[in-house]
Amino acid sequence: MSPNNIKAAMLRGETVVAMWSSTGSADLAEAAVHRGWPTILIDNEHGVGNLDTAVAIHRAVLAAGGDCIIRVPSSDPTHLKLVADRGFRSIMVPMINNAADAKMIADATRYPPRGMRGYAAPVVRGSYFGADGAYMRTAHKDFLLIAQIEHKDAVDNIAEIAAVDGIDCLFLGPNDMAGSIGKLEELDHPDVLALCERVEKETLAAGKLFGSICRPTRSGTELKEVGCTLIAGPSDLSIFLKGAVDARADFPFIANPAG
Repeated sequence: MSPNNIKAAMLRGETVVAMWSSTGSADLAEAAVHRGWPTILIDNEHGVGNLDTAVAIHRAVLAAGGDCIIRVPSSDPTHLKLVADRGFRSIMVPMINNAADAKMIADATRYPPRGMRGYAAPVVRGSYFGADGAYMRTAHKDFLLIAQIEHKDAVDNIAEIAAVDGIDCLFLGPNDMAGSIGKLEELDHPDVLALCERVEKETLAAGKLFGSICRPTRSGTELKEVGCTLIAGPSDLSIFLKGAVDARADFPFIANPAG
């Protein structure tokens, strides 16, 4: 197998910035790669589409010279097995709150004796449908497993989560973190900022890769400067909406046929 270039870049200390694919459009993801976004973060938690949609996006992105991270809808081990079998090697899992959660997702993506991933190696896309005969023995080396830290209950457990073998990166989700203390959409609230900064500092102190999105006290540049190696940037939908608003301004006289 080719190496996981996203993981390799992060381990070199480079900052990977990904565009969210939230519309389920393989065409938009492919076009984004050609326009300077080599990493696409497929959102199967809140975005449009299912695992088959994600595979179509993945194929288009790989063909264009990029690669994908997929955010799955939950930590369900059965679904994680399918995601790994379908060829995804960079996987983000939401709402990991403790070491037991972290171990469950690590085990689900690694074959025995390292984990409990179900065996079908010779017939899955992950092994190029059996063309990679070493897949079962080597797949774990190229997995990038990202645990989302997005609830107040996780904050006291950062060191324990980071210590779980197979967890490569902790990704701070500040919006849900704020919601977990009753401050949804108040990202500049002192209590929210304190929790976010604690996650950031403790993750880096534990020697784990750190990822996040921008927030009031952390621009992309500031995240990079503090050691963040994965930034989830804009989504395809948000870019379209901004473009739609900008384009609409050129035509102030547009009629609405619907009345």
